[in-house]
Parts: sequence; structure tokens; C-alpha cells
Amino acid sequence: MQLLEQLLTNLPLLSIPIISAFVGWFTNFLAVKMMFYPIEFIGIKPFLGWQGLIPAKRREMAEIEVELVLGKLLSVQELAARIDPVELTKAIERRLKQVIRKVVNEVMQEAAPQLWASLPVQAKNLVYARVEHDIPNVVSKMVGDFKHNIEEIVDIKELVVTQLVNAPELINEIFLKSGAKEFPFIEKSGAYFGFLFGLPTMVAWIYFPQWWVLPTGGLIVGYLTNWIALKIIFEPKHPVKFLGITFQGMFLKRQKEVSRVYADIIESKLMTSKNIMEIALHGSGSGQLLELIEMHVNDAIERYVAMAQPYFGLGVGSERYFQMKQLAVKRIFEDSEKYLAYAYEYTNKALRIGDDLCERMQALSPEEFEGVLRPAYEADEWKLIVTGALLGMVAGFIQLYLVFM
Repeated sequence: MQLLEQLLTNLPLLSIPIISAFVGWFTNFLAVKMMFYPIEFIGIKPFLGWQGLIPAKRREMAEIEVELVLGKLLSVQELAARIDPVELTKAIERRLKQVIRKVVNEVMQEAAPQLWASLPVQAKNLVYARVEHDIPNVVSKMVGDFKHNIEEIVDIKELVVTQLVNAPELINEIFLKSGAKEFPFIEKSGAYFGFLFGLPTMVAWIYFPQWWVLPTGGLIVGYLTNWIALKIIFEPKHPVKFLGITFQGMFLKRQKEVSRVYADIIESKLMTSKNIMEIALHGSGSGQLLELIEMHVNDAIERYVAMAQPYFGLGVGSERYFQMKQLAVKRIFEDSEKYLAYAYEYTNKALRIGDDLCERMQALSPEEFEGVLRPAYEADEWKLIVTGALLGMVAGFIQLYLVFM
């Protein structure tokens, strides 16, 4: 009764839980923003400034993605086995024929200009027709060897790390879309918990109106609202029933929904056919791919030339013949993006990365599923909690000065 009378006669006391609610909301709101922004470091490195925890940890996150996606859920060999040489040839054949004609012209004009110039149009068309007829055979053999050597040619770890390091906004997108319901909850819950924690602070001020009560209360509110919000998202890992109500971490409870969102982003933005082919052509395994192309192109040229001997041998010396093969390999490798781009639609459907990844993520245990998003920044969660506590303490000092002094 005495407490109620003091509240009614001293309305500024009511500002304590209200301001605590604002402090709880603001510190949680700021904690969420600090997880993602700024994307690049702002300030004076290494300590005087800030960078969003997720962008700052994107290399570690990329390595976690590789371990999760390829170590437990998908394998490069499994993906490569889904490519059908016949369907791939159909997808690129028209454009490949155009590229091959151009390559044949350039190679012959440089390696045997007189011989090529002396050939009538009908003879040149026969050369084109012979080469084009052999395309499915060459592509089939090349795809077979590509599958067999896929781990040496395509370094998926390099692909994932390169993409996420070079595009920090992509790592933010993965987290923001996967946690689309959790992050707004963190912000709103700060207000609810802040108000509740503000009530004992108000009582403490009534009986102990000391200058340190409000700053200490603000510090506790800022700390607990951030800590509790993070805990509620991931704890408990397994469903727990209490008083007829089932409790489980919000993120883990949405495992099926999050798996779909996450898998779609990985398929459409990260492990695309285009990205896989670019890492094969320009990554650390490009040398092995060049050797593979060289082997099959040389083999094809040997077969074509064997049919034209001895006339071809008289028109082209051994040195020019060697140069011709080198030039053909170089041109086909350099122009590969021109015809392989036509295979992206087919290969994206054939790989089925999104559907398979989603299905297998949904089958993960709660402990494994938590590892999808949390480990990359878990070690730095304390920074967010401490920042919230310090901001709460500052708000307590401001309240003390503006309302009670």
C-alpha cells in the first residue's frame, strides 16, 4: 500500500520501467544492427572502430558452409555424376559448332595459311562437318574425365570462400533471410524484458534512492535483455514440455522453413553452375582442366589428320603441326565461356542442389542444425551483450540526471 501511494504521488518513478523498456528495445535493436553493419570496417584498425560481426567473420563462415554442405550434406562427386553428357551436348551444341568453326579457321590460317587458302569451299565444309559430327563423342569423353577428376578441377571450398569474401552482402543475406523471424523478435523482446526488469529497479530506487541504483539497473537491463533474447533463439535445442506448453529455440523450431530459405539462397546465389564453371576455368584447378581439354582436343586432331594423310602432312610441317594443336587447345579453352554459358540452365536443373540440400538440412539433428548459422559469430556474442549493458548504464545516468536531479 505504501509502495502504491509513493507511485501515485511520485509519477516520475513510473518512468523507470518505461525507460527500461526503451533501453531494452534500443540495445537489442542496436545489437542486431551491429551483427550485420557496417559491412566494411569503419574507424581506425584494429580496435578503434567497428565492423558487423557477420561480415567480419565471413571467411570463417564460408569454411563452415563448406564443411556443412559438402562434408555432411552433399559431395562434389555426387553432383558431377548427375551431369548427362548427351543432354549437356544438346545444350551447348549449336553455340559450340559456331565456336569450333571459328577456331578451325583461326588455327588453319595461322598454322597452314597456304594449305587452308588453297582448299575449296566444299573441302572446308567437309572439314567443318567432320569436326562437328565428332562433337558429341569428344564432349562425352571429356565429361567422363571431368567427373573422374572433379575434386582436382573444381575446388568447392575455394568457390564458397571466394564468393562470400568478395560479396559480404551475400553472407548478410543468408543470415537475414534465414533468421527473418528471429531478429525482429530480438528487438521486440528487449522492450518486454526491459519493462519487467525495470520494475525491480523502480522498487530499489524507492527504498534506496542512491545515485548508483539507476545506472546499475540500466546495466543489468541492457545485459539481460540481450542475453535472454539470444538464448531464446537457440535454447532449448530439443523440445521441452512445461505446464502443457512445448518450448524450443525459435530458430530450431523453424528448421523446415529455414532449411528451404537457406537452400534456395545457396543454390541461386552461391553454388550456381556459373560460379562452379568460373572456378573451374579460373581457379586453382584450371591447370588440370586445361590438361584435360588438351588431351581430348589433341586426340581429336590426330584422328582428323590421320584421315587426311599424306596430303595434310605435306602441307604442314611437324613444327607447324605442333603449333596448330597448341593453338587449338588455347582457343577452345579461352572461348569456353562462350559455349558453356548455354549449359547453365540444364546443369542447374540437373544438379538439384536446392532441393537436395533442403531435404538433408531438414533431417539434421538440432545440434547440427544450430551449426548452420551460429558458430561463425558465437565467439563474439559477448561483444553485443557487453555493448548492451554499457548502453543501459549510460541510459541510467541520463535518466538520473534528467528526471531525478
